[in-house]
Amino acid sequence: MRQAGRQLRSAGQLHDVVEACQTVRIACADEEGLFIVPMSFGYDWADPEEIDADEPRLALWVHSAGAGRKADAFDREPRVAIEMDVQDGVIAGTYACAYSYAYRSIMGTGTIHRIQGTEAKRYGLTRIMQHLAPEASAGFTDQALARTNIYCIDIDHFTGKQRA
Repeated sequence: MRQAGRQLRSAGQLHDVVEACQTVRIACADEEGLFIVPMSFGYDWADPEEIDADEPRLALWVHSAGAGRKADAFDREPRVAIEMDVQDGVIAGTYACAYSYAYRSIMGTGTIHRIQGTEAKRYGLTRIMQHLAPEASAGFTDQALARTNIYCIDIDHFTGKQRA
């Protein structure tokens, strides 16, 4: 990272960014080339001391229809990149080029895989609902689960950055 002073280093800081975000942008590739798709998400998080590791573990849960460019790309090429950010407002300057923007962000890479099985799909959708609308009822019929693709992105590397 070019500006090391902006790097978010603690698991708590990184978790706070993930928790505050409502959208993850997923970069993937298909026959037409690279594209980015914004998606709502849920997640599983494990602090380093919980898993005896140097870095936290992050898995993202997303869903889509069973057909279309996104579903085809996810099934074709499992390597993806992710980005999520929290917009913290404009930083005013004394002249035009001194203006900036305050933010916190996460960027990373991982492997996306489609989830099979009713209970595993129910778990993924429940994680999404718990993140986006924790107060809402999160019941899913077997019919809804059968027609919905659920994916999990196992993040193998991610970094956080902030501009305060």
